[in-house]
Amino acid sequence: MILRFLKNWTLPVAMLTGALAYLLARELPLSPDAKERMLGGVEILQPLLLFVMLFVAFCKVSPKALKPRRWHAWLLLTQSILFAACCAVLWLCPDTGARLVLEGFMLAIICPTATACAVVTQKLGGDSATTTAYTIMINLAVAMEAPLLLPFAHPHEGLTFLPAFVTIIKKVFPLLMLPLLLAWLVRYCMPRVHRMILSTRDLAFYLWAVALSLAIAITVRALVHTEESLWHVAAIAGATLVACVFQFAFGKWVGGRYGYRMEGGQAMGQKNTIFIIWLGYTFLSPVSATAGGFYSVWHNVVNSWQLYKKRVEELKD
Repeated sequence: MILRFLKNWTLPVAMLTGALAYLLARELPLSPDAKERMLGGVEILQPLLLFVMLFVAFCKVSPKALKPRRWHAWLLLTQSILFAACCAVLWLCPDTGARLVLEGFMLAIICPTATACAVVTQKLGGDSATTTAYTIMINLAVAMEAPLLLPFAHPHEGLTFLPAFVTIIKKVFPLLMLPLLLAWLVRYCMPRVHRMILSTRDLAFYLWAVALSLAIAITVRALVHTEESLWHVAAIAGATLVACVFQFAFGKWVGGRYGYRMEGGQAMGQKNTIFIIWLGYTFLSPVSATAGGFYSVWHNVVNSWQLYKKRVEELKD
């Protein structure tokens, strides 16, 4: 009974576990140095889990299936235009009182698709190859567009395109392209290993659940340590909720016109929220980085609901 519950509600359990784990660790009678070492361990473990999860997921995707689709172009264009519009507003009105809220919204818009999108798409019975292709495209697009426009939205001394581009590429490449290249190497050079990996059914999904717990723990830490007013924090939460609902709905609408309704929603709505937090801290402000934490909650609530509906449909069949 307990195992069935955990299997059916993996994502909510993972989110709750991550939040409680951080709050418990915060109350432990440990020195600041010990807590910093714990945080350092989490920061090492999380990308390692994501790397393995992506490797397993990419092993199940044929390189021939990673071809561009028309709906990819519409989603890329929409995200790019909305991000550029937000940057233009912040450039023209640098002293606006809504700066933090607008920054949070634009981070939620331009953030690339989550590396776990293919895993969830597969779990929902969709075509994971199309979402994998979009994940690669949007990450490369963000690596070009973000360093080009962020200096206008939030000027920093010495922040120019090339150093910002290199910083983002160093963040994106190891956790996206290396697992993909390794998966192709295994597919063509180690067929036995490849067949063994293909035999694992939900390994990537459960690895992602563990990574999600760690992400939520980091998110709760960022929210606990923020010094911004409750009003601003609530406004950022509202802005990211609007961004989440819009992107899932718009992605499904565009994808549906080409026969990829669920895939379009996942590709545009499921975000790499750790990247949002990192992008906010690195190029904008610690407060706007909390957008990643709120978006992590919203898009995982949507995913949990979709997985629940999928189970209900399977039981009816």
